[in-house]
Amino acid sequence: MSTFDDPFDADRKLSRSGCVCGQHGSAAEHDALTLRCEPAPTEEQRYEGVVASAVMRAMFPKDAARRAFLRSVGASTALAAISQFFPLQAATEVFAQAGTPEKKDLKVGFIPITCATPIIMAAPLGFYSKYGLNVEVVKTAGWAVIRDKTINKEYDAAHMLAPMPIAISLGLGANAIPFTVPAIENINGQGITLAMKHKDKRNPKDWKGMKFAIPFDYSMHNYLLRYYLAEHGLDPDTDVQLRSVPPPEMVANLRADNIDGFLAPDNICQRAIYDGVGFLHILSKEIWDGHPCCTFAASREFITQSPNSFAALTRAIVDATAYASKAENRKQIAEAIAPANYINAPVTVLEQVLTGTYADGLGGIKTDPKRVDFDPFPWQSFAVWMLTQMKRWGQIKGDVDYKSVAEQVFLATDTAKVMKEMGLTPPASSYKSFSVMGKAFDAAKPDDYLASFKIRKSS
Repeated sequence: MSTFDDPFDADRKLSRSGCVCGQHGSAAEHDALTLRCEPAPTEEQRYEGVVASAVMRAMFPKDAARRAFLRSVGASTALAAISQFFPLQAATEVFAQAGTPEKKDLKVGFIPITCATPIIMAAPLGFYSKYGLNVEVVKTAGWAVIRDKTINKEYDAAHMLAPMPIAISLGLGANAIPFTVPAIENINGQGITLAMKHKDKRNPKDWKGMKFAIPFDYSMHNYLLRYYLAEHGLDPDTDVQLRSVPPPEMVANLRADNIDGFLAPDNICQRAIYDGVGFLHILSKEIWDGHPCCTFAASREFITQSPNSFAALTRAIVDATAYASKAENRKQIAEAIAPANYINAPVTVLEQVLTGTYADGLGGIKTDPKRVDFDPFPWQSFAVWMLTQMKRWGQIKGDVDYKSVAEQVFLATDTAKVMKEMGLTPPASSYKSFSVMGKAFDAAKPDDYLASFKIRKSS
């Protein structure tokens, strides 16, 4: 079952794009089930919906039984029937009281890229306020600044590159401070862009001596670009130059001929194309389809001191992610995050990224609705893969307890609990298999995976 399926929808296996809310198979079905599509007019009704949803899932863990029940009695009758034998009102009051945020006024830092879409859009589209929070999303210049301001408690939580909380927790580049990932911000959504002068150099074997920008050393961009280069026989530490450049500065550096290309968020790639200074070589999903990129991150201290505020933040972002995952919402989201205080980009650029219909910089128009996608579950196998690459390229020395680190930083269990409270169904396991450039990854055998690479830093 998909992360964002509705337990009160008897036909949830139908297309989610068949109605205006994206949760039902047809407009008629939507009209019949508006109880769950329209925003609750009060906090009490919103909490009651969450509680009722959780009860429905507990009563009917099997899809077939639940669908048969809903089709025979309808959603409204089902809700009334549940109320007869389960104290929904009392449970709702307990749930609402337990969830009151300790701190409602929060600051969340972000970098102006489409990877941060759920975090950014949750402000103008009202997802934070929906969960009782007053959140100021703060545009920030670079990843080191994001890290430092969050560590120094100027930010309560932040948009971070997926490997950053791992690096901070391990004390890589700074003192070790326990950090966590309760939600992935985006999957896919990056690309390799080259300067126009290199349009005839489509074979990476011809890239020796070229200069490439990445956003940060502890980034999926760094690991994916290194992986891609190494699979084509280039040593990323000797055959090319890699430079850390804040994403908002990449296009200017490409225009000034300071770099030959970059692996960066799609809005940066698309801006280079929009400005006529670069073209898209490949999408990052062509390296690893479904890869994580950015996260919503917070310190263990924040979770301990303000557990309800943390839970409310997580709910808001998971809710916003569910909204962003639906294709029919993408144009509205592009308009919401385009202003100067957010991404500061032409709506056209953001629409091309979010809708997946885009110019490639070489005269072509391409369509890929999954160019970027949004799924919040923090798979711990993602963290294990990142650790193998940190060790592969010399960022980690010595032995690594992959499983322990992954499970301490990527909060799959906590996130699953929050999702269940919201009436969503998280994956049954926090580990899954995947392939990167055709090479299968088994999170249970990280050292074997690492040993299989010919090009890596000697330990």
